[in-house]
Amino acid sequence: MFTIPYIETREEFFYLDVFLKLLLGLLAIALVINKSGKGNLAPTSAMDQVQNYVLGGIIGGVIYSPAITLFQFAIVLVIWAFLIIGLRKLKTKILAFRHFIDGTAVIVINRGKIDIAACKKAKITAHDLSFKLRKEGVYYIQNVKRAVLEQNGELIVVLAGEEKYPIITDCIIHKGVLEDVDKTEEWLLEELHKQGYESVSEIFLAEYYGGQVKVVPYNN
Repeated sequence: MFTIPYIETREEFFYLDVFLKLLLGLLAIALVINKSGKGNLAPTSAMDQVQNYVLGGIIGGVIYSPAITLFQFAIVLVIWAFLIIGLRKLKTKILAFRHFIDGTAVIVINRGKIDIAACKKAKITAHDLSFKLRKEGVYYIQNVKRAVLEQNGELIVVLAGEEKYPIITDCIIHKGVLEDVDKTEEWLLEELHKQGYESVSEIFLAEYYGGQVKVVPYNN
């Protein structure tokens, strides 16, 4: 006579366990997004995509498993959060690590000419390139000053006459971009010094536009 009440109690406990795990998972998502940035809301790199997949696997694989306790689930989420936040900080400070994790942007068109080797390296076909250019409203390659295939697969197109190049981002000088505008690192440091900046570590973003360097410092 006591078998049926026992089953009902187990079912009630199971659903309560799922509810608490879901609640904990949602709180963990909100916390990590606010602490690590909004990148996983609109993924711009491989790491952002993998972060979303792993999180979905953690929550989906755990919430329906009574064998994994709420405390164990919390520990897994804490480890995941530390990994994500730590990797993001490393990406910000170490350019080589960022390239290893996210890959690098590839210049597929430079000064009106398609770089076939770069297209092969980026695994982009002529059809894909033409399609992406048309999406940007570009129908003549000769009008393209520079086209960059970003890590997330988007094509950033700069037309002749409207060139704007990010030469510093997050305190890191992009030497490849400097080469594209026929400038040197020494020239850039001198320009920064003229504007009152002693170190690249003070710069959040610097763009080369119209022959000048436009700087956005951290203390702006």
